[in-house]
Amino acid sequence: MSSRKEARRTALTLLYQWDLTQQPLASLFEGEIDPFARELATTEIERAEALDERITEASSDWPADRLGVVERASLRMAIVELDQNQVPREVAINEAVALSKRFASQEAARLVNGILGRIIQDIPDTR
Repeated sequence: MSSRKEARRTALTLLYQWDLTQQPLASLFEGEIDPFARELATTEIERAEALDERITEASSDWPADRLGVVERASLRMAIVELDQNQVPREVAINEAVALSKRFASQEAARLVNGILGRIIQDIPDTR
């Protein structure tokens, strides 16, 4: 089993491929996949439309369909984690920002951080 950080990176890779191809998740990897990565990716795919609506509402200048694939996948993944409330908010946000910075750009990371900052205002913190 990998760390959650590695699992998020795996989930981002799967979600990137899914976003571009719309192929079933099971066809995007071979062998075993970390259960946490699979759960994140599956939940995000199932809720993609609703997650995109939340992203668009939080960012009038950058609707979800105008975002880059990495930014959109990072945002969706963070929102899923925020909704599940199983990790501290800061962890979900920092991981999304770090993934955006690593696989997109510094500007993308700032955009992701700003959108998530607006989204968390509507999510109760029950941890």
